[in-house]
Amino acid sequence: MVSQVKPDVTNNTDFVWLVSAQIEVIPCKVCGDKSSGVHYGVITCEGCKGFFRRSQSTLNNYQCPRQQKCIVDRVNRNRCQYCRLKKCLELGMSRDAVKFGRMSKKQREKVEDE
Repeated sequence: MVSQVKPDVTNNTDFVWLVSAQIEVIPCKVCGDKSSGVHYGVITCEGCKGFFRRSQSTLNNYQCPRQQKCIVDRVNRNRCQYCRLKKCLELGMSRDAVKFGRMSKKQREKVEDE
């Protein structure tokens, strides 16, 4: 977790550090791990981004062995592909939702408020 202490933003290096630290605070919406940006329309980590990409590019027939009620978190995210993909889709991940560029400050603030 990022420290709550804010640096004295007197030069560009401090500002870049502060912005980077704020981005790291936003967890992956799918599993809760540290996010790396908006991927396929949802703030996710690299693991969930790659999982979603692979799930779209192959003909898969995922099945849940636990009545489709698995907990998808950082520790358990690899245990059930069915429930992980279901959560990705419920959150709005879509091949059509690819966005280019970084999130603006306003977009980050909106996400943090959710």
